[in-house]
Parts: sequence; structure tokens; C-alpha cells
Amino acid sequence: MHVGIAGAGLLGRLLALQLSAEGHRVEVFDPASGPGSRETSGTQAAAWTAAGMLSPVAELDRSNEDVFHLGLRSCALWPGIAQALGVPQVCHFDGSLLLAHRSDAGAAQRLVGLLQAKAGAAYQPQALQAEALAQLEPGIHGPSLAWLLPCEGYIEVHNTLQALHAQGTRQGVLWHWGRTVAAVEPGALVLSNSVRAEFDHVFDVRGVGAKPALPVRGVRGEVFLLHAPGASLRRPVRLMHPRHSVYIVPRPDDCLVVGASEIESEDRSPVSLRSTLELLSAAHSAIPALAEARVVHTETNLRPSLPDNLPVVRHAPGKTEINGLFRHGWLIAPALVEQALQELAL
Repeated sequence: MHVGIAGAGLLGRLLALQLSAEGHRVEVFDPASGPGSRETSGTQAAAWTAAGMLSPVAELDRSNEDVFHLGLRSCALWPGIAQALGVPQVCHFDGSLLLAHRSDAGAAQRLVGLLQAKAGAAYQPQALQAEALAQLEPGIHGPSLAWLLPCEGYIEVHNTLQALHAQGTRQGVLWHWGRTVAAVEPGALVLSNSVRAEFDHVFDVRGVGAKPALPVRGVRGEVFLLHAPGASLRRPVRLMHPRHSVYIVPRPDDCLVVGASEIESEDRSPVSLRSTLELLSAAHSAIPALAEARVVHTETNLRPSLPDNLPVVRHAPGKTEINGLFRHGWLIAPALVEQALQELAL
């Protein structure tokens, strides 16, 4: 089968990998100038900006049981995908931490109660005393309450996206960079220059770029990349905060990513002063060694979101749409791709 894919973000690359591995001829179209990050290609794919947290339990605060089960399935799939890509080291499953200062104890207890009620017995948050927290993460000082979510982890997003592109290329995927898809029709991708590329089946995974065919909106998020050699961190951390879902996630080469705001706006302009002060102050309050960290990069991007903030997989003859992954892209993308291809019997 000859397959066309509109969008070379995470979903597009996972689809290309799986379909080409099964012997299909695959072509991928994307407006970015190349396969790299925004600095090198101008890509607007949200996957490059994301922290890569694999946290199905913690996200029950903001999602439903469908996302929870998709997340659990993706956590089971990611190690095999990374192994097939030749980069098993990009997956980390040492659990994640939920932290709270004493002033946020009430909100933290309510959140933990919600997670306990919605997650199964095998996925319950585990309360940590100060000594146990210090053994897990010696660099954390300040928060008085802590819980371990043992089934969670994170994935190195940049290394994984690069590996997906490289393996897809080895499997014969054709990547058409600098080609914007203006419309997706059954069996065809219509490019911005009115050229019509015909296929046996097409996938629309353009995220925010799928408007107006889907009622998708962009939700602004701001993140910070810190170089922090003195602030060792082995697992993702979430910190209770009155305004933001604050997280701190390890990255290679002594770096950490701190995020993220969640603003109902499609503004991609640079990070705001308010978000900078609030997010970085919160991170410093949990890891004091961040005082000497260097801010090496800031980034703003849009999370593709549908009105109910839930994902959709929609099939029509010759065409499949996958969209609305919101803040759960890395958490649920492999499971959604698996689901879509099973439904199509591809």
C-alpha cells in the first residue's frame, strides 16, 4: 500500500516507522525545512518542546480513564520502540515524584486522594518520608510532602525524534521537507502550491495545522532548558503550584527542562516575564542547587487540543485523522498509532 502522511511530528514519525516496517511505501510531508529541532528546521511540532514525561497516573488529575489506559499501554510499548531504533537508553522508568510545600498540603492531599481513587491498586502513589526522599533524590530540599509514582518515567525527546527519522529513512520512508499540506482528502494530500499527491490511504497528523478540518486549537506552553551540573536529578518531579503544572525533568548532559505554563492562547511569542519568574522560582524552591544553573534555551509552543481536551482517532475511506493529544503526546502517541493501525487492519 502507498501511504501519505501529513505531519512529521511524533505521530507522523511513529506511523512512518510502523507502516514502512510492515512493507508499505510511505511518504511524509511537513512544512519544516528538515528533520531537526526548531533551531535547525523551524519546525512547530509540539513534540520537540515537550518534556517527554510518561506519567499516566499523575495525568489522571487532568484526563480520563481512556488517557490513563492509553498511557499505560504506551509505557509498555516505548522500551520496544527504543530498542528497535537502537537507542534503548532514551527510556527511563525509575518512577516520578509528586512534591508539595507545606502551604500546598491541602491541595496535594486532595490530588493524591483523586489519584488513589482513579488509579488501580497496582498504581497507587507511595508516600515518602524525608529520609526516603533524600535517598532517591539528594538534591531535593524544601518540599515537606512527597509521593513516589513507581510506574512512571520519561523519554529523551530529541534523541528519540532523531532516531525515529533515521530509522524511517533506513526503512525507505520518503520525507518531503518544506512542503505544507493545505488539505487532506480521502486518498490525497493537497499541497499549498495546489499540487495533489495521491495515495491508497492518507493520515492527517498535523496537530494545530489541521484547522479548520478539525476544531483543534493551540494551547500555549512555555518551557526552560537549564544547564545544571550541580543539580542531579534521576526522575521527573512535579511540584504543586497554585497556577501551573510545574515539572522538572532530566535531560542528557547535565541539563534539566522546567515547565510549563498552560495558557488559552495561540501566541508563539517568547516566554513571558511572569512565567519565567513563577516557573523558575518554583523549581528553585525544590532544588536549591538550581540557583547556579544557566538558562540555555527557552521555548514556546502550542499543544494541539480539541474542545474536550481528549484525543481522537477518526477513519473514513482512504483517510485517517489523529489529533487532540493536548499535553499527553509522548504519553499516548504509541498506543494511539497502534489503535489506529489495528482498526485499519494495516
